[in-house]
Amino acid sequence: MTISNAGELDRLKAIGRIVAHVLEAMGKAIEPGITTAELDRLGEDLLDRAGARSAPRTDYEFPGATCISINEEVAHGIPGPRAIRAGDLVNIDVSAEKDGFYGDTGASFAVPPVETSIKALCRDGRRALWAGIAAVRAVRPLNEIGKRIEEFSDKGGYKLIRNLASHGVGRSLHEEPKEIATWYDQDDRRVMQEGSVFTIEPFLSTGPEWVDTEDDGWTLTMLGGGRAVQYEHTVVATRNGPLVLTVAH
Repeated sequence: MTISNAGELDRLKAIGRIVAHVLEAMGKAIEPGITTAELDRLGEDLLDRAGARSAPRTDYEFPGATCISINEEVAHGIPGPRAIRAGDLVNIDVSAEKDGFYGDTGASFAVPPVETSIKALCRDGRRALWAGIAAVRAVRPLNEIGKRIEEFSDKGGYKLIRNLASHGVGRSLHEEPKEIATWYDQDDRRVMQEGSVFTIEPFLSTGPEWVDTEDDGWTLTMLGGGRAVQYEHTVVATRNGPLVLTVAH
């Protein structure tokens, strides 16, 4: 969406704070032995208390309030009886709606003991996200975001998952501008509009550049080894640069 007044921005900030708080709380609750279903229930309870509704469940009938993916699972993992173990890499994606406005955020969490390579992957995943955020500014080419992320990724010797992209958000979970590449797409001629709201969510990978859909129809899995992390914020393009909406405080 493109923000047209201060009231819309206030509501987007409100739902942004909610999803950021839920993600933060779920991340702190991760420990060996907790199941992804238990973690999801925590997220759902916090959304309910805030008067928000799970976006994937509401919009797409996803079988969970949040998406929780472990190790070889990269995205859209279905919460269930799987117990988190020491050494796991857990991705949580929280998106929700309140008062007709949507927020979307996500992060990856490494469960101790953490291998040195996974520590570096998580650190660089966060850096890749902020490299993309730094490129946000009204009237700047939209593909500058992916260019900055890919430049960072290449320097670190990583790959980027190329069948997962950022997207517009605001009045629905996925809207214009759609399919915002987190790698450099020289054919994308779009320009960031002032007040445009969208996610930035690079998937930094030590393995393949593509993920496959499991038989459950949802879970996206990396085949052939390696791990991937995702860090995501919802942002607004302004003439002064990026305004990050998905912050807890």
